Amino acid sequence: MDPNLIRQLGDELYAALRQARTLVPLTERHPGIGIEDAYHVSLHMLSRRAADGERVIGKKIGVTSKPVQDMLNVHQPDFGFLTDAMQHADGAAIDIAATGLIQPRAEGEIAFMLKADLKGPGVTRDAVLAATAWVAPCFEIVDSRIDDWRIRIQDTVADNASCGVFVVGETRTDPRELDLAAVRMRMSRNGEPCGEGLGSAVQGHPAEAVAWLANTLGRFGIPFRAGELILSGSLAPLVPARAGDRFEMQIEGLGGCSVSFR
Repeated sequence: MDPNLIRQLGDELYAALRQARTLVPLTERHPGIGIEDAYHVSLHMLSRRAADGERVIGKKIGVTSKPVQDMLNVHQPDFGFLTDAMQHADGAAIDIAATGLIQPRAEGEIAFMLKADLKGPGVTRDAVLAATAWVAPCFEIVDSRIDDWRIRIQDTVADNASCGVFVVGETRTDPRELDLAAVRMRMSRNGEPCGEGLGSAVQGHPAEAVAWLANTLGRFGIPFRAGELILSGSLAPLVPARAGDRFEMQIEGLGGCSVSFR
């Protein structure tokens, strides 16, 4: 794709983010866009955010479980970057309008905090576990700058993996102390159950998803760094979030996390 068009699309997505509005899918306007093109669009969008003072603090993988893939009709994982402006404290009450969220959906997942660098190719599940300081329950609030979530894989990669904001629980657990594939997450909205799933929903094991992301970004020359947070993907289908909603989750052996919206 022409570099000028990549910059133009990145600027459009950045403006949509700042103005809390959506765009016609990129794949409808530019059917020839590839995943690598989309990744470079996302990097340009990220550079605009960095110019505003945002700092990259981690990475994320999304669309990893079959229920989410079926829901979004996107059948391979996406990937993006986390900035400090996206993070909110456990139990936060997030102002939807002030945060610029447009069509948010909540997902429960496991976050990994790295204590050592990782760079693909060749990163394995065991290497991820060895490089992880702790894991914790996490709410990621995904949000698309694409009309009505009409996304294909190129749209969501260009849009920084549809990342909105996220909240990490306060309990820290050594990932080698339990089988992350076997842990069960239960999630509620306003006190009513709204989703549950096992760690194995994420590519068989959450650390496998993190390894996939390390290897995928490694092909672009992007490493994982010690001190970065990696979000490993949703364990259950996404749940729409509206003003007045309160979400809570518990993951067996990992503790809980909550977030509300106003």
